[in-house]
Amino acid sequence: MQSEKGSEMRHFDEIYDIAAHRKGGPDALEALLSTPRSKAELRAIPDDRWLSEMARCLFQAGFNWKVINAKWPGFEAGFDGFDPARVGFYHDDDIDRLLSDRDIVRNGAKIAAVIANARFVLDLAAKHGSAAAFFAEWPGADHIGLLQLLSKSGARLGGTTGQRMLRNMGKDGFILSPDVSARLVAEGVVDKPPTSKRDMAATQAAFNTWAEQSGRGLTQISQVLAYSV
Repeated sequence: MQSEKGSEMRHFDEIYDIAAHRKGGPDALEALLSTPRSKAELRAIPDDRWLSEMARCLFQAGFNWKVINAKWPGFEAGFDGFDPARVGFYHDDDIDRLLSDRDIVRNGAKIAAVIANARFVLDLAAKHGSAAAFFAEWPGADHIGLLQLLSKSGARLGGTTGQRMLRNMGKDGFILSPDVSARLVAEGVVDKPPTSKRDMAATQAAFNTWAEQSGRGLTQISQVLAYSV
């Protein structure tokens, strides 16, 4: 099934057929695909929810997700509902309070990252009216640009952490999971899981091509690629 190294990557329809065969047919595959939120729906999400999801994803990174989810009400209480205007101005007393809070995971570096991301959200809001407006309007054809911005300007939002945050919020985009990366390698798009600027650019170009071929968004293309492996 795999393309020969250096050959032209498959048309999206061919990859879709591979995924559908693996999952029991087109209807079964379609039932597994998610639909991202519209721009209007993304804009309507309060900025505290963007900060909350940034925090959840960075605390989940390298940790048991079930534990983080079970403790999440404690996180919401401890971080004042993730109001960026409050969290962004936390001082040493707030950090000490959180480090002694048994209702959260007391990781000092990640607590500091949440505070830094609150300031990031506030900066986006100051420039664009709201962080939600910024994320809603970012074009899918340059999704890697958004990921690079999260990695550079956010705290601990690089790699799949930022990718999963965007997916969870309903922003149309890809997640470079091991399965998606394996399909990209099989199609000759990259030689290894993409991390370099060159490989990320090649990945974006491939997704843009598949989007033109299929009329689908990045989220569903990403999921089809994953299910094809």
